[in-house]
Amino acid sequence: MPELTRRSLIKATLAGSAALTFSGCGMLPRKAGSNSPQQYTGAIGLADGRFAVGAIAPSGQMLWQAPVNTRCHSGCNRPGTAEVLFFERRPGWAFYVLNSKTGEQRHRIEAVKGEHFVGHGVFSPDGRYLYAPVNRYEPGEGIIAVYDSHQNYRRVDTFELNGIGPHQITMHPDGQTLVVGLGGILTHPDYDRIKLNLPTMKPALVMMDRVSGNILARFRPSHHQLSTRHVDVSPNGTVFAAYQYQGPIHELPPLVARYHNGHYEEVDFGESVHRELGNYIASIVAHPENELVAIASPIGGTALIFNGRTGEVIEKSAIADCAGVEALAGGDFLVSSGRGKLVRMGKGKPGVEVASMPVQWDHHLV
Repeated sequence: MPELTRRSLIKATLAGSAALTFSGCGMLPRKAGSNSPQQYTGAIGLADGRFAVGAIAPSGQMLWQAPVNTRCHSGCNRPGTAEVLFFERRPGWAFYVLNSKTGEQRHRIEAVKGEHFVGHGVFSPDGRYLYAPVNRYEPGEGIIAVYDSHQNYRRVDTFELNGIGPHQITMHPDGQTLVVGLGGILTHPDYDRIKLNLPTMKPALVMMDRVSGNILARFRPSHHQLSTRHVDVSPNGTVFAAYQYQGPIHELPPLVARYHNGHYEEVDFGESVHRELGNYIASIVAHPENELVAIASPIGGTALIFNGRTGEVIEKSAIADCAGVEALAGGDFLVSSGRGKLVRMGKGKPGVEVASMPVQWDHHLV
């Protein structure tokens, strides 16, 4: 059920209609459809126990590896520059700013005392401001921390989410609205990965104005234990959210929701598909060239592609420990796994392994 604040319904409607007249492609990361050489970056674990960030070509060739202090999760490209950022996770005490062409480290920015990053971030369309979901772990508050890249990534603002456990964030094609997956799960660094509030979770899909920090809309899933973790937006402004269910394993609720033109709904793939996904989605990506959306579940060892408009499952592949997904030019997707595999799949194209490496890919490709 949507919970709209103040004049947010009007704002959201305006943003969702006016923005749809733009292509949105210039607001999206350089992935499919770019004239530049394609490159995909991900956090990796190495065979000797160390960690790094690695860049690959679509063919699976490793282009560079950059050492990092601890496990990273995901990151974002800085528009108009040769910079890519990656965030530490569990907990995320810092993020790294790397040269996207060479892997050279330019900055390592530490979290404010009492806070930690959660593995994701996104830039303003002009590449100046970085918006990073953060956990204030003593009070258990979720916030968006704003950093200015023109000031060597100095923290310049803080936006309150009025909720717990933010995770992935992305930018709406309107260039103004931040889309945030609010997981609703309370954690604390002293308790490792223990989930401290499962009976009282309040997950949500949150829309926020990136300048004022005002919350424009808040949509709650059909069950309070459907943790809203990952998000993406298609060029036409359709927002997709992916859940991780924290309830009984035998229950099989919908794991994907979409929001478009004021309407928020959950997508039911059917019991057999939900069972294969293991109640857990680690990535969701809307392809910028077509209506297809891809998701991956390491728990279920399943990656699938569905039609973002109709919800129809188009393609499905069994890929052990799959998690990372990105769009490839031409309409296909690249899927990575924690076992070092890179798999290409698309409409009418079951998964085909393009590379196998002696690394452990973390949950996301950038």
